[in-house]
Amino acid sequence: MNQRAVHAYLLLLPALVLLFGFTHLPALQSVVDSFFSTPRGARAAVRVGLENYAVMVDDPTFWRALRNNLWFALGTIPASIALALCMAVWVNGHMAGRTWLRMAYFTPTVLPMIAVANIWLFFYTPGYGLLEQLTGALGLPSHNWLGDPSTALGAVTLVAVWKEAGFFMIFYLAALQGLSPSLAEAAAIEGASRWQFFRRVQWPLLMPTTLFVLVNAVINAFRMIDHIVVMTRGGPDNATTLLLYHLFEVGFKFWDTAYAAALTVVLLALLGAVAWLQFAVIDKRVHYQ
Repeated sequence: MNQRAVHAYLLLLPALVLLFGFTHLPALQSVVDSFFSTPRGARAAVRVGLENYAVMVDDPTFWRALRNNLWFALGTIPASIALALCMAVWVNGHMAGRTWLRMAYFTPTVLPMIAVANIWLFFYTPGYGLLEQLTGALGLPSHNWLGDPSTALGAVTLVAVWKEAGFFMIFYLAALQGLSPSLAEAAAIEGASRWQFFRRVQWPLLMPTTLFVLVNAVINAFRMIDHIVVMTRGGPDNATTLLLYHLFEVGFKFWDTAYAAALTVVLLALLGAVAWLQFAVIDKRVHYQ
């Protein structure tokens, strides 16, 4: 190994140590802990094999949380990416006040999720919330959006889309501004419409950015917990309980750390499978230039 390679590895060493100590080592420890019981006082943990996973299979709350999380992911990922792309294309053009419009789109991203959750709590408050005022003006009946199991998950999904779209817009905007202006000039000479130019030229060249955004959107969809804690605490009747919130309750409310470790392993396996699918399928459509 030459001196240049040694220097490179030494530069990477602090990051690798932190990555291993705070990511890989806890993940490996969770896998080990999932095969043991939860220690209680003077009673040490004992090996129980797959018992924690058997409990998980029989746990209706786990299956409800998994189903909720899949619907939450299906609601937030396509919507936030599509909205981010539309906003990026819109503010990338020459228009008056585009700087202010970009700032308005990006503002939800810089707000803490706890603050965002409290803002939307006011929007959804029955009787006098902003949404209630709008529906009342239209002559529609009052509705408890967060208290109704049929609308609670959709309500928190809307909050997540509103929060994340501006963040993803920044990456798309940067990618659009990195494209050569000669591409648009050539398309205009050929008589291509704006839609044809976007579909045939911009969209294929945005695939690396789309892959990056998609990976982040999937991670965000399965690590969402803060605005669930503030807005619904998983209710009503577990209608908004997501996997990470269920894991949080099991580990820190009921203090069943062994079962929480098993839930962590399943969550990591699920994210790993989705990540493999993303890179195995979508990466073939990515054009790096």
